[in-house]
This record gives sequence, C-alpha cells and structure tokens, in this order.
Amino acid sequence: MHPADALWHLLNFLLPAVGVAGLGAALVKLLWRSELQRVSWKRLAAYAAAPAIVISTAGLWFFGRDGKMATYAALVLASTLGIWWAAWGPGRPR
Repeated sequence: MHPADALWHLLNFLLPAVGVAGLGAALVKLLWRSELQRVSWKRLAAYAAAPAIVISTAGLWFFGRDGKMATYAALVLASTLGIWWAAWGPGRPR
C-alpha cells in the first residue's frame, strides 16, 4: 500500500469520530449559548473526539472490521458523554 493510500485510510477511519464531535460541539454551543459562554468550541470538540476515536478503534479491534452500527452507536454515546464532561461535568472550567 502506498503511503498516500494509508493516509487516506486513516483519515477516512477517523472522519466519523471527528465529524460527530465537531457537529455535536457546534449544536451544544448553539443550543446552550449563554450557559456555555466560558467553554470554547475547541474544548467541547476535543473532549468529544477523544473518546469517539477510542471507541472507533475498540470497535475495529472487537469486530475485526470498521463500519458496524454498534460501533457507531457507541461512538455517539461516547461523544455525548465527552461533551457533557466538558460542558457540565467535573471537567468544566470555572
């Protein structure tokens, strides 16, 4: 496999996790604008993307392939928990 192909495979593997994290962070920032004024969009997206990437990797390892709906459901749940942690949980900036 050519290095450029490997890079595209890696980027396409990470895209669902990063996309869900970015979209979720943007929606939360939009819906709770006044409550989350002190929390940056980048922080929300990072706290959502990190567990989502871990779940994607775990799903690939557990199922032996990418793209299972169970992995995507767990990815959305992990991303949601990450956003909650950064926005309202103990990880919230005071």
